[in-house]
Amino acid sequence: MHLATGYENRRARIEIVPLIDVVFLLLVFFIYAMLSMTVYRGLRVTLPGGVGQTEKLESLVIAISADNTLWMDEMPVSVDEAIDRARAHSLISTAPVLISGDRRAELGRSIELLSALRQAGVESVSFQVKAEE
Repeated sequence: MHLATGYENRRARIEIVPLIDVVFLLLVFFIYAMLSMTVYRGLRVTLPGGVGQTEKLESLVIAISADNTLWMDEMPVSVDEAIDRARAHSLISTAPVLISGDRRAELGRSIELLSALRQAGVESVSFQVKAEE
């Protein structure tokens, strides 16, 4: 004796709702992975406040730490090396060279660096500040 259940005549179907759930989970995973792969390549400094424009291009950053040491790409550099790298950067890019000085750094060090960069032919130099509250 054979009983008919009704499932013998049904066609296979693909459920869309679980597929959408899996796609959203993959999307969230890839977004989280991209955000966790960003690397901050700089020296943590306490920036002075000010008003300015946001730069859209990839700038070269010269950081001045609280003890007046120059840093580029997480490495201490001399003034001559910073000027050479800034001159090379200005030849291949229109992005400005940013001086990111700690609030506790001496002002004279920043002005000397700015003057040396101008004498070396680097035309676009800016100071990096945080927005005033």
